[in-house]
Amino acid sequence: MKLIFITGSLSGLGKGTIAASIGAILQAYGFDVTIAKIDPYINIDAGLMNPHEHGEVFVLEEIWEFRPVDDFIYTICEVDQDFGTYERFLHKNLHPSQNITSGQIYLSVILKERKGKYLGKTVQLIPHVAGEIKDRIISIAEKHDITIIEVGGTVGDYEAAIFLEAIRQLRNELPWKDSLLIHVVWIPYLKPLGEYKTKPAQQSFRLLLESGLQCDMLIARLESGRLTSSAKAKLSLYSNVPNSAIFEVPNLEIPYETLLLLHNQGIDKQILDRLGLNPNGEPSRVLNMWEDFIRRIRSASSILNIGLVGKYTRMKDTYISIIEALRHAGAYLGVRPIVRLVDSERIGVENLKSFDGLILTPGFGKRGTEGMIRSAIFSMRERIPFLGICFGAQLATVAFAREVMGWHTANSTEIDPNTEYPVVDLLPEQKKIVGLGGTMRLGGLEIKVLDGTKLLRIYGTNKVRERFRHRYHIMWDYVQKMSAFGFRVDAVDIYGRIAAFELDNHPFFIGVQYHPEYKSRPLSPHPIFIGFMEACMNLKNSSSK
Repeated sequence: MKLIFITGSLSGLGKGTIAASIGAILQAYGFDVTIAKIDPYINIDAGLMNPHEHGEVFVLEEIWEFRPVDDFIYTICEVDQDFGTYERFLHKNLHPSQNITSGQIYLSVILKERKGKYLGKTVQLIPHVAGEIKDRIISIAEKHDITIIEVGGTVGDYEAAIFLEAIRQLRNELPWKDSLLIHVVWIPYLKPLGEYKTKPAQQSFRLLLESGLQCDMLIARLESGRLTSSAKAKLSLYSNVPNSAIFEVPNLEIPYETLLLLHNQGIDKQILDRLGLNPNGEPSRVLNMWEDFIRRIRSASSILNIGLVGKYTRMKDTYISIIEALRHAGAYLGVRPIVRLVDSERIGVENLKSFDGLILTPGFGKRGTEGMIRSAIFSMRERIPFLGICFGAQLATVAFAREVMGWHTANSTEIDPNTEYPVVDLLPEQKKIVGLGGTMRLGGLEIKVLDGTKLLRIYGTNKVRERFRHRYHIMWDYVQKMSAFGFRVDAVDIYGRIAAFELDNHPFFIGVQYHPEYKSRPLSPHPIFIGFMEACMNLKNSSSK
């Protein structure tokens, strides 16, 4: 059981990409590697977080019944967006218990105190809260050869202090060769002076030492270029880390290059030596696959313009899994997707004419929905390749009901509870639920792909497993009427509910109730995104003739 802790001097430094890159390199040696994330916020999970503030909510394959005490069960499946990065790099599914939040830890401690688990002791941050954190880390790590733990936020944040204290205790309790700490720091370059400034990093080292932690390795994040020898010497002096254990990661257009960059600097050799690990295999085969993937991204000469129509357009992280899934499919097909976010509140036909394909994105609530519906209608009329995901598939169904069926007031009851044509409505089991957190239909479910459908040609099999996150669903009563006019059900879930549909007589118009983007991987892109981009290529090629 080996532990690698990753801390940072700032949030947003790309610690998740660095953690995932190190994990993928070590995995290439044949080790069983996993990654856990510590998030110091009080939320139990990421499920109710505003995408504009926190980015994408990522949904995992499994549902975890979080049991802080025997008679209390909380369902967790929605996690921080960094888990998408981890799964994409490691090409494996992770478990919801590997996202450790302050809310989970404090809830566990408080409920245990109420149940008398502490035998009347005064419950304190030390030892009880720190002990709960250590127990969670060990419960994850004991199942794997190597566990990487990314500590979210910034060293020095008061929210993270107890987690750093737990890590300090854990490192003291374990043999020296069983853990190491990698600290990630931002090194700004001041153009007027023509030099890198290490003072912010120095302050971070001081805060880390005040927490009782000494880093073993250092990763300097740069805007571009390489550190000067004098800047590197300063970092070494103030961090107590030798020059040979300082690595550099500049801003990269392709995040997957981080993996090869760190490998080429020899970080894997140092980690193996520091932890006393003997490789189980030679990493060259796997690393060559990554090199080939990146080469295909760089060499793609053909460009596809893809529009992501949605409500959360202030930051690309909101739709990061969709963007990455398009990148994976593009590398497979030898094309480069240029993705633009289209604000559905400010949308017009002119905004859509320049795209080779449209994706209607996931979301919740009334705001911006009319623009999303108009986008789906535009795709129907202009025969532009279209993919609707979850909420996007529901609104595409509304679009069909209005445009083809003439039900001009059709809607989802989420948007208009009194609609005359509720083509989308709450799942029956959702009508009795009061709370919002962790109560949606979540996680991986098997679906049956129906014969004679475009989706079957895409998947090549009748049985697949996909991840869901929704409360509302497309209603069979209305679909039966719409099916005579070209609305075809492509797949159903194990309960017989509509999981996907297509439109007849359209080059590519597919809606899926699930989230295929969560299961796309760089070296194994999701077939739906391959099919969508192939349709975009065909349209572009036919238009240019």
